[in-house]
Amino acid sequence: MDDATRTTTDETPTTTTTGTTGAAAPAEGAPAPGTTEERPADQGVYVTPGAEFSRDTRYITTRITTDGRDGWPVEAGRYRLVVSRACPWASRAIVVRRLLGLEDALPMGVCGPTHDWRSWTFDLDPGGVDPVLGIERLRDAYLARDPRYPRGITVPAIVDVPSGQVVTNDYAQMTLDLSTQWTAHHRPGAPDLYPDALRDEIDEVAALVYADVNNGVYRCGFAGSQESYDRAYARLFARLDWLEDRLRTRRYLVGESITEADVRLFTTLVRFDAVYHGHFRCNRSTLSAMPALWAYARDLYQTPGFGDTVDFVHIKEHYYRVQRDINPSGIVPGGPDLSGWWTPHDREQLGGRPFGDGTPPGPVRASEAVPADHAPQAP
Repeated sequence: MDDATRTTTDETPTTTTTGTTGAAAPAEGAPAPGTTEERPADQGVYVTPGAEFSRDTRYITTRITTDGRDGWPVEAGRYRLVVSRACPWASRAIVVRRLLGLEDALPMGVCGPTHDWRSWTFDLDPGGVDPVLGIERLRDAYLARDPRYPRGITVPAIVDVPSGQVVTNDYAQMTLDLSTQWTAHHRPGAPDLYPDALRDEIDEVAALVYADVNNGVYRCGFAGSQESYDRAYARLFARLDWLEDRLRTRRYLVGESITEADVRLFTTLVRFDAVYHGHFRCNRSTLSAMPALWAYARDLYQTPGFGDTVDFVHIKEHYYRVQRDINPSGIVPGGPDLSGWWTPHDREQLGGRPFGDGTPPGPVRASEAVPADHAPQAP
């Protein structure tokens, strides 16, 4: 089965092919155009007093497929993946793209770690302009798709270069399609991250992880009442305890090799101590205090394609500088000590083959390398 239309692993999006509805989750994007004009230009609203955080899951769900059924066929070099290394949802796409070797087929543009209420920006590029799309703000690509686009400007997004239009920002389906629709452009030895025989279990595990962990940390951090925070906190750590038990006897979440489920959990775990423990008040225990989860996270971090995509400086700058209604001062903390990410994990004794019948990806391209001082370096 090569057509993986799965929306059960994350909250089910509202389908649209016109772009008139899209995602407006403040965790990964700037608030919708025009919704916060009364606030300072560099701030958005993330917490609603008295309310529980509810993620808007209305995405632009048109897909890029082998048969081009939605009008967007797979075509090497036609599209541009726009990400921020700060964002956990975008980081999923960065990891999957690298594991599958899609660097040539799907070039990548990287936004800076901060944004104002209008949009992510290409402030890392010379002149603040993406060199391929020729735009300063990702918002421009959303408005090219729909001039009245009413929702948040989110990453990851895939943009059609010839038209300058966003094709999709449906991050959950996006990575599945990279695995199942872009196979003609996978590198030799690319792993099967979504094997047919394991898809039901991957979906089941990923759905639990999304509800209680991936989105659960945001339900804690953006809670507008003590009651909603307490509920989210209890669910988060109950699920982390469940994962701790599961990973004591198995190297990976599903099967004997890395799958989509591991990618989705990793991008939250790698941010846990640096951001979620303090900034989002997910503070029963640090990741490093949960032995199996901490060893599992280090195992993945030290696997090519995972840790070499992580930019801790961008991660911390994004959460602490952008989310000012949680951190009014904008001060970015100096800690935590990140050197532990390269300590031995001893997970090999559980067996398993990281890439299954495949092979590790090659070295990171110089143009896509994370700056050496933005992450701990291997000893």
